[in-house]
Amino acid sequence: MSDIDYNFGDYDDSPESGDNRSEYRLTASAKVTMELESSVPDGTGNERTIVSRTSDLSARGIRLATSEPLTTGAILPAWVSLEEVSEPFRLMVEVVWCRPADGSGWLVGLQILESDDTAYLEWVEAVARAMAEG
Repeated sequence: MSDIDYNFGDYDDSPESGDNRSEYRLTASAKVTMELESSVPDGTGNERTIVSRTSDLSARGIRLATSEPLTTGAILPAWVSLEEVSEPFRLMVEVVWCRPADGSGWLVGLQILESDDTAYLEWVEAVARAMAEG
């Protein structure tokens, strides 16, 4: 692993915090690109993406800040880039919650979905390695 400092999250897990994760989190910054709108199959039209950074992550979820709100329940393709891994992980995510952040922007909770044709298993292994080395 690199010089990145991955630590276990120490967020407030009370019911009021809105954090319902059942597993340990790593406080880490990773780049997340989500496809909000797809282009049409013939390649015409514009796809719309949003790029953000994580505030914490686990094998099954990601918390991040965005510049715009995301629709709760939306299922989106996402690419998560960890600095020590050359290729981004292609994942499918579900927007579990979205709320205004202190100041500006939005905080978003994503659940990583097990899905065919994604790097789900590789993602789980990478997170497990980071936790073991942390």
